[in-house]
Amino acid sequence: MRLAIQLSEENVQNGGGPFGAVIAKNGEVIATGVNRVTANNDPTAHAEVSAIRAACQKVKNFKLDGCVVYSSCEPCPMCLSALYWAGVSKIYYANTKDDAKAINFDDSFIYEQLSLERNERSIASEQMLRDEALKAFEMWRDKEDKTEY
Repeated sequence: MRLAIQLSEENVQNGGGPFGAVIAKNGEVIATGVNRVTANNDPTAHAEVSAIRAACQKVKNFKLDGCVVYSSCEPCPMCLSALYWAGVSKIYYANTKDDAKAINFDDSFIYEQLSLERNERSIASEQMLRDEALKAFEMWRDKEDKTEY
């Protein structure tokens, strides 16, 4: 955890956001990540997502079974989802989402949006061409040599 906190502090000094993350397995650091949203003009470049990308490349797998995450802050909804998709075993965090909100990193609107019906969300969404799109799903369903994920 101290490494994640150190990374978050160094990242602020280097023009990034105050977030750092470490992914470890069996006590060994696999990868680290820091928030580079503004530096990279990438809204997905959060510390946890960056660490997941680096760790998956290192272990040459899209699953991080047996890995734990140390994050300088409680993961946002995007990062939490990514950590679930990656299959990590445990998440440790230092600052809370309320601590982040206090410095204007407020994700509460996303949690609120997720609880709304699709037609009530602030970003309009509309389904179209479902019948055409189902073909890819049917192809996937029937594919015998697929890698499940």
